[in-house]
Amino acid sequence: MTRAGASGEAVIPAQAGTQNQRIALLGAESTGKTTLAADLADHLRGRGLDAVAVPEVLREWCTRTGRLPRPDEQLAIAEEQEARVDAAATQADLVIADTSALMVAIYAGMLFEEGALYRFALARQRRYDATLVTGLDIAWTPDGLHREAASREQVDALVRDHLQRAGLPYQVVYGHGPQRLHSALQALTACGILAEARDLREETRKAGAAGWVWLCDKCSDPACEHRLFRQLKGESGQ
Repeated sequence: MTRAGASGEAVIPAQAGTQNQRIALLGAESTGKTTLAADLADHLRGRGLDAVAVPEVLREWCTRTGRLPRPDEQLAIAEEQEARVDAAATQADLVIADTSALMVAIYAGMLFEEGALYRFALARQRRYDATLVTGLDIAWTPDGLHREAASREQVDALVRDHLQRAGLPYQVVYGHGPQRLHSALQALTACGILAEARDLREETRKAGAAGWVWLCDKCSDPACEHRLFRQLKGESGQ
């Protein structure tokens, strides 16, 4: 049943029986995961849902130590990420993870082989009720973790490849600011985390005069959007 939130607007309801739902935000560096996690949690709380965002442990670790983790330190970071998600799930109905253990495994796999970490990450990823992958349409800015812009397409391709090979479904979200938020809300509605609400459709319409198409039939093909952005960059440099 739809009810009024603190703002007096209609609540976007969660589907019946969907308490303690876990949403993972995955994607390459500087694709807006942290901002989207906070925006989603704030938006859903404002609509009367009990939602919380769990920050990225790897970022905290690198900021605290001033370096990238060694091979023997990676698994503990991944375990801490998932432990925080578990703890949040005991307190909130919707948990939005600003990356999961799978991102730790993917970054680690670019530097060295780590079978135990990857097995742990895949097992944990299967526990998420929805996985959103942030698209490459946001301009790269340094994230403080000693990563390079050139690696974004590689990481993006790895994220999708690992999810596809493991048979884990995901949705890709695009857009800037409110468009990206509405893209994520539509994705969560499509995969059954949120029930469709009339005010969500209206907000999506207002996000852009021409509307926002959040998903195309090529979104799971990284080569498709990579060609697009290379073309756009080439045109802007002419």
